[in-house]
Amino acid sequence: MKHKLFPRFRPFSKTRNRIKNLYTSIENKVNRNIRVELLVTFSICIIIALFSLSLSQVVLSKYNRRAVINYNVGIIEIENRVEHLVTLISNSDFSIKDKDKIEDLINEDYIINSSGIDKVLITDLDGKVIYKSKGAEESTIDIYSIIKNSMSREDSNTVNERKEHVSFYPINFKEDRAYLIVKGIPEGVIEYYSNSGFSALLRFAIAIVVFIFAFLFLTRNKMLYIEEITNGLKEISQGNLNHSVEIRGYDELSSLASNINNMAKDLQNTIQEERRAEETKNQLITNVSHDLRTPLTSIMGFLGLIKERKYDGEEQLTEFVNVAFNKSEKLKVLIEDLFEYTKVSNKVIRLNKKDIVINELLEQLIEEFIPVVEENSLEIFKLIPNEKLILSLDTDKTVRVFDNLLINAIKYSTKPGTITLSLYKKENNIIIEIRNKGENIPKEELPYLFERFYRMDKSRNSENAGSGLGLAISKNIVELQDGKIWAECEGENIAFKVSFPL
Repeated sequence: MKHKLFPRFRPFSKTRNRIKNLYTSIENKVNRNIRVELLVTFSICIIIALFSLSLSQVVLSKYNRRAVINYNVGIIEIENRVEHLVTLISNSDFSIKDKDKIEDLINEDYIINSSGIDKVLITDLDGKVIYKSKGAEESTIDIYSIIKNSMSREDSNTVNERKEHVSFYPINFKEDRAYLIVKGIPEGVIEYYSNSGFSALLRFAIAIVVFIFAFLFLTRNKMLYIEEITNGLKEISQGNLNHSVEIRGYDELSSLASNINNMAKDLQNTIQEERRAEETKNQLITNVSHDLRTPLTSIMGFLGLIKERKYDGEEQLTEFVNVAFNKSEKLKVLIEDLFEYTKVSNKVIRLNKKDIVINELLEQLIEEFIPVVEENSLEIFKLIPNEKLILSLDTDKTVRVFDNLLINAIKYSTKPGTITLSLYKKENNIIIEIRNKGENIPKEELPYLFERFYRMDKSRNSENAGSGLGLAISKNIVELQDGKIWAECEGENIAFKVSFPL
């Protein structure tokens, strides 16, 4: 049964889904555009104002009106009946002596005592009453006064006074002419009038007030949100960069709030970077001063001893000269490293890139380091493929990178021990890895190894302490050539890796 009935409702279901989708689409467009939101809100407020205008018209019409008794309808009714009577007399070809017929006619229920008529008189041309209805007592009528009053009444627009109404018509009989005079008090009709000018002004004022209140009510949340964004900007401008503005909705205001939050975050990062740069600068000055002062003090000390001839024999003099010379070389290395770091960190150096076979470069470099490696009771193993791998690099700067890495591995390797240099491809990159065994480096400290003057040994008097700029220089050189450098450590196995894109 279900199978037979359900298909009948499918068109309704499709229509409902289309209406629902249309509504959802319109709602999304409205919610994503503040101009459309305001236009819709304005339209709704106009509809509400028009509804209040209609409602106020109904309400005010009951209270802002006055009652007036209008006798004009009664007068018209009397005139209609009099005209009816005149027509009957004129069309019936009566003789003025047909007393019975005329009296029956003027005393007819349709005429007398209906619509306020209480007297019907027929007079001759001089005003003498010939016929009169029941209850009439007049014997003569002042025709002139009747005509005068009738003319003045026609000129008057007063219909709100309850007074006797007199109708005057000439009529024709067979052999003579006469006047028909009808007297009566017209019936009044109660009519209601309102002060239309004041009422319209009041209704218009009510509609405007309703529009304003409806607009304020419908835009209340948006105005509160704008105020919240304003307060958020004020908070951020006062230095509270951790403050964030809540993102509500999908329109331009939510986009503005998102941009404000991003701006505050970027500004906070900028300030932190500036503070960090300031701290680094201070640290750089302190470290450089210390590192320069230490060998310089030794040099001056030994040269002072030589100058004052405070040595015992040529052998001690030679020793003092050698120490001063070694300290001078150390000072020279420090100054060169500092100068090199300044150039690469500020990106003021020019790279002289050319295609090089990285295999051959590393082979040659290893050969040059063999005496130093053996002198430190170490061995060096190389895992370099036979396939020639070509990279576009600055040869001198790249040699400096691997010099620094090999010197670092030699300094901090466990002795005796081994250093392994590997070269391999991974996806679209060439990886050069230098691995050795040494003191474990905590994972949280690995990212800081490439910072200037960072040393695992915090003492600046360590025997292995160099300039503290080697790895920082290497990092800058690698990144200038679109490469990456990082360190890994598992237990005592330490690896420095350099990656260049093919």
